[in-house]
Amino acid sequence: MLTLDNVYRASNVLREVVRKTDIVPAPKLKPGVDVYLKTENLQLTGSFKVRGAYYKMSRLSSEEKSHGVVACSAGNHAQGVALAAQKSGIKSVICLPDGAPISKIEATKSYGAEVCLVEGVYDDAYQKALSLRDECGYTFIHPFNDEDVIAGQGTIALEIEDQLPSLDAVIVPIGGGGLISGIAFTMKAINPNVKVYGVQAAGAPSMYNSVKDGEIEELSGVSTIADGIAVKKPGDLTYDICSKYVDEIVTVTEDEIAAAILALMEQHKLVTEGAGAVAVAAAMFDKLDLKGKKVVCLLSGGNIDVTILSRVIERGLLMSGRTCQLMIELMDKPGQLKNVSRIIADMGGNVISVHHERASEGSDINGCYLRLILETRNFAHIEEIKSALTDFGFKLL
Repeated sequence: MLTLDNVYRASNVLREVVRKTDIVPAPKLKPGVDVYLKTENLQLTGSFKVRGAYYKMSRLSSEEKSHGVVACSAGNHAQGVALAAQKSGIKSVICLPDGAPISKIEATKSYGAEVCLVEGVYDDAYQKALSLRDECGYTFIHPFNDEDVIAGQGTIALEIEDQLPSLDAVIVPIGGGGLISGIAFTMKAINPNVKVYGVQAAGAPSMYNSVKDGEIEELSGVSTIADGIAVKKPGDLTYDICSKYVDEIVTVTEDEIAAAILALMEQHKLVTEGAGAVAVAAAMFDKLDLKGKKVVCLLSGGNIDVTILSRVIERGLLMSGRTCQLMIELMDKPGQLKNVSRIIADMGGNVISVHHERASEGSDINGCYLRLILETRNFAHIEEIKSALTDFGFKLL
């Protein structure tokens, strides 16, 4: 059974293996809320996963260790298991879907794992891992639905309580539920007055739906940039723990996640993946009643694929009013563009893209359209620029 003693035992085992990650104050993320960041994105392998994986392996018998372990993942769990196995001197086989990013495949190999690429998606890799377990006698390391794995993740709560004892709430990402199960169980045992809130991506709300409806539900599909928490079905163990110990679960949109990633990069020089930023997104966009409270947001991981980082930043800029697009209807005559440029410059905007096109069928024969992309300070600044243009007589579409 999951017990507080087991979590403390895990803490002792992990003391020389994982980093005790810092808690960083973040006063600008949400005015009126005393926000702190638990930086598990700076953990070994770039996420918290090594905690549960290593502790699970420490509990294996000598015979089990001699046979090795197997896991399946397309992300952080793969790297956590691989590093934990390397540090424990255990052979590890990681089944990855063949479409996994090359960077994650190579990172997993770099920790000494034997990588088995499986044609198809995560579910195919999962079935292959179970097949290898049965054929070769490996121990399967589940990413979340395991009491020892959950106890390992619960060591984060012990660190938070030690680092910031006068705490009102902790906000935690939820995928399969292993992380929040460990934190909620541990935090409620040592400080029951602390609220534990969970966050899922709106495109993958498996635990949110399950807890709300009172039974485990499986999603037909998931779609989110927070791939680390894109889980179709929670575990039975994690579902039971979340139902009992988690105070509230909320969801955040893709745009809100992107804005949180951008805010963390700009304000705190911290790189997080989508899953790692959802707790901050929940705080930033008023998903929970946090006013006047001291709150820790858990940054669960920082392994964002650099190939999508630019797109995430672009979405984050739009979401926070840092860029905008304007469509202006003009008369096609000299001086129009000059006047538009002057007004925007006077208002402190910066034009980064201009597209000019003739008017379409049915509009004024002398008309044209000007599509601009601007760099701006915030949404209020955008409205000021729009007002200045309309006051001059330009028509915004």
